[in-house]
Amino acid sequence: MSKTTVDATAVDPSTDAALRSWVTTANAPLCDFSIHNLPYGVFRVGAAAPRVGVAIGDQILDLGVLATAGLLECDATVFAKPHLNDLIALGPATWRRLRQQISALLAAGAPTLQHNPLLKAQALISQQQARMLLPVRIGGYTDFYSSREHATNVGSLFRDPANALLPNWSEMPIGYNGRASSVVVSGTPVRRPSGQIKLAEHQRPIFAASRKLDLELETGFIIGVPSELGTPIACADAEQHIFGMVLLNDWSARDLQAWEYVPLGPFNAKSFATTISPWVVTLAALQPFRTMQPAQTPLPLPYLQQHGAHAFAIALEAAITPSGRAQPSVICRTDFAGLYWSMAQQLAHHTASGCNTCIGDLMGSGTISGAAATALGSLLEITANGRTPITLGNGVLRTFLEDGDAVSLRGWCQGKAYRVGFGDCTGVVLATHPAAPVLAGNTT
Repeated sequence: MSKTTVDATAVDPSTDAALRSWVTTANAPLCDFSIHNLPYGVFRVGAAAPRVGVAIGDQILDLGVLATAGLLECDATVFAKPHLNDLIALGPATWRRLRQQISALLAAGAPTLQHNPLLKAQALISQQQARMLLPVRIGGYTDFYSSREHATNVGSLFRDPANALLPNWSEMPIGYNGRASSVVVSGTPVRRPSGQIKLAEHQRPIFAASRKLDLELETGFIIGVPSELGTPIACADAEQHIFGMVLLNDWSARDLQAWEYVPLGPFNAKSFATTISPWVVTLAALQPFRTMQPAQTPLPLPYLQQHGAHAFAIALEAAITPSGRAQPSVICRTDFAGLYWSMAQQLAHHTASGCNTCIGDLMGSGTISGAAATALGSLLEITANGRTPITLGNGVLRTFLEDGDAVSLRGWCQGKAYRVGFGDCTGVVLATHPAAPVLAGNTT
């Protein structure tokens, strides 16, 4: 079993609840990007080259500017990249020291940057002026199925409710390897997929645009410390391999999925797009919000057993802004802490076979639903597979997503007078590709 020597998740001084920043917008109680957060992202301004920054209030701190000025221990070249991978590769000890250095520069009363007008003007960029890019170079993407409530709801819709969960679900984190090439950053439009659909009135499937396009409210974690091929990661060590978390919308074509998923699981129904938020919230920032996960019955096999608190109190919500409307309607409010299988268990199981992981690999949680009717993380559950439409603002009805609809996910941990948030994870649905009907060849 692999074992790292540096505890990158240990609580550090930058998580002190009393800490405030001289960037005053960061001190608002509901601001996602407080000085307690300091998430990493990749941005560009105009035609300039991409670079690495940290969100603080309504600003972006350009880390390359600070490194060039000698204020950070890292070489400035790691911040002049279109991804975070080179920075992540420096390892947990560097992550911790860099976080502490950035926090010290941004803390209220710290003069080095605040009272240097020229340097401050170079280092701080308004988020409104910047375009956020995909934060990491993703070599592999795995999506899990770790919410007991979601798995039960879906099993009840498609099987006997008395046998909603298959016997293996309570024994291991179920997952599948997804398509890394179609992971996109928040704000990227998502085109409605086409594929085979089996209609009840037809003997054979048709080829058509999906009629049941859905969202999935998820989180994802980013691998920070890689593992070697053939070497499992112990559950007790797994969190040391995680750099941080993002919000994740694993868009799903439910009608394509219903026809193709037996016997090998989803394929075209999921591969067309997965949206993640642009800011990676580090595990260090989440430590004050650590909490107990749900009790597990039966007790997992020894390689999946863990002790202590391995969940995080992250409030999550999903909203839809219907096509042609201005106001979003929140359709789900749930919490990451209710996830049955923890991130550590997911990663331990993923590598139990000897599967290796690489820096930047993305692991999705699967749809996160709660027990309440208001805590269902997909339209499949909310509308009972389209049988019960929901009413959005201004009386708009939806069973599944329509062209022009915008989906927005949000997530945050709320502290005492401060917040550690993820920002937005958004996407607008575009009509199916115009070439799709040419490919149809439908039969009855």
